[in-house]
Amino acid sequence: MTRTSRRSVLTAAAAMTAAGIAEVTPAAAEAGAKPIFPVPMVTIPIVGETQVFQVRRIYCIGRNYAAHAIERGSDPNREPPFFFQKPTDAIQNVGIGEVADHPYPSLTKNYHHEVELVAALKSGGSNIPADKALDHVYGYALGLDMTRRDLQNGMAAEKKPWEIGKSFDHAAVLGPIHPATKTGHFEKGAISLAVNGTVRQNSDLSKMIWSVAEQIAKLSEAFELKAGDIIYSGTPENVGPVVKGDVLLCKLEGLPDMSIKIV
Repeated sequence: MTRTSRRSVLTAAAAMTAAGIAEVTPAAAEAGAKPIFPVPMVTIPIVGETQVFQVRRIYCIGRNYAAHAIERGSDPNREPPFFFQKPTDAIQNVGIGEVADHPYPSLTKNYHHEVELVAALKSGGSNIPADKALDHVYGYALGLDMTRRDLQNGMAAEKKPWEIGKSFDHAAVLGPIHPATKTGHFEKGAISLAVNGTVRQNSDLSKMIWSVAEQIAKLSEAFELKAGDIIYSGTPENVGPVVKGDVLLCKLEGLPDMSIKIV
């Protein structure tokens, strides 16, 4: 067996480099590989467009209205913003004028509604200044952050992660995206939710503790934001339970209504 000296290896490597031949890495070797099964791409319709918005990540901010923070037992004057995520495939798209069937999830006996403005990003970055943050917003949608409250509260009481209360199938309900070039950016506007015709949540976007721009800036300190990210911007007070048969009607000034029926 011929033994290869270290000198000959270095010489050969130098020759390959000079000739422009790069070593094939495992990643490069697998570049043409095909997945063993297809995974559906998650998208959101865009009003007035044939193209769709491909979702990369779902971020949510907690307790972003003072009154809601108080009803959840927090002090809105002291707490910095905090965020959690939902799985991308938790999205349930609801068309304009539709009353979509929304399945009551497993494991819970206390299922809550949370109506929210949702911002969809066309670009991103790290440490984005608040005064530049809205440059990264493609558009807005009306959303519901559905919550298995008993599971969330139970895990919180045990000081365990409460992902199971927020991250499950159909937990991220939302209407289609409206480009910001047509709607402008939302800094104020009435937002409400009614159950079976009775208004429960009723507030204004101006009452958010952290604006959408500030949320993007704060998020980008912890994560590199990218195109395809969406941000649920928090819910007003008077969140509450729903049961099978309930019809929810969500309203946000400047956007079409959104409605679901719990089935």
